Amino acid sequence: MGFEKGSLGFRMFFASRDLTVEDVDKFAAHALPPLNTLAEEEIHGWVAGRHLLDRNITEENAFLGGYLRLTLAQATKKVPASLLNAECAVEEIAVMEADGKQYLKQTERSEIKKQVKERLLPDMPPQLKGIEFVFDERSHMIYASGTSEKQVDAFVLSLMQTTGCSAQPADPDTMAAKTEGVDVQHWGPCSFSDELEDGMVDGTAGREFLMWLWYCSEKRGGIENVPDAGEIAYMLEGPLTFVMEGKGAHEISLRKGMPMLSAELKSALISGKKLKKAKVHFVRGEETWQFAFDADEFVFRSLKLPQTETFDRVGKFQERMVLLETFREIFFHLYSKFVKERNDEKEWKETQKAMRLWVAERPTTA
Repeated sequence: MGFEKGSLGFRMFFASRDLTVEDVDKFAAHALPPLNTLAEEEIHGWVAGRHLLDRNITEENAFLGGYLRLTLAQATKKVPASLLNAECAVEEIAVMEADGKQYLKQTERSEIKKQVKERLLPDMPPQLKGIEFVFDERSHMIYASGTSEKQVDAFVLSLMQTTGCSAQPADPDTMAAKTEGVDVQHWGPCSFSDELEDGMVDGTAGREFLMWLWYCSEKRGGIENVPDAGEIAYMLEGPLTFVMEGKGAHEISLRKGMPMLSAELKSALISGKKLKKAKVHFVRGEETWQFAFDADEFVFRSLKLPQTETFDRVGKFQERMVLLETFREIFFHLYSKFVKERNDEKEWKETQKAMRLWVAERPTTA
């Protein structure tokens, strides 16, 4: 499981209330049904965190190291496309030979496909997947491994139906409102190119934040003192994805060579594109948090936590969760600093001016 070992892909959520031991029975009541009940339709429900068949949810296995840790599991049956196509071909040939036909109508082929699928499906093994989550009662935050819109919707809905607790994704808009009481929808468009006026560009608060973070890492030293976390250095590197909505080539990804010094990068910035995805590093002494960041929805992928010092399962998990909470504190602090600066019209005017100069004077390799 990702939260126990390896790199992490996740989103953060604000919980409307704490999830406690009193909720364990609620999760148990909505546990994943037995796999022998799976027919054509999918089944889903909660399992404990040890594995995707851990259906007997108890207080003992719902918590690990003091953290509530469960998984929203989904089981489906599906006939592999190659097998389905081959079986359909066999049936189609048999029908044409029996009826003396050279070809079959589309309606006939569809009916054969339906019958073949119904025949094969009961013998197919179930396919399992899950969305793991951990609740941190100190920060009142939920970390969940679902990153796509479909996964987020499924997780949020199931959690609400099971416990009555709502989980609000920590996206750029919500975080600004929750942490600083700022409505980012009131911000006007902002251009970082001397060749384009503000009204000629688009962008989201998340993309502006990533552009600001990049600028600060290069022009303001890239070091920040974060309460409870200490002195943090931060930097960005490729692969990079730039986006500008509208006609033409509105998205460009730079991966090979030295993207930070490429002419393509400078051209993208001058044309009004803003940074949407990048690899980011947070460094504290010898500890490094490295992750791929999608600024539009604040999705974190392939987060590598600093090395843990304990080896037993519980101790290692607790240490990883402390490191994950430190990561959250760093990220929240940087975003809050950006929101305050962006929301101050006078200060942001100066920042925008400096960022335009940074773009215009950006060096490139030959």
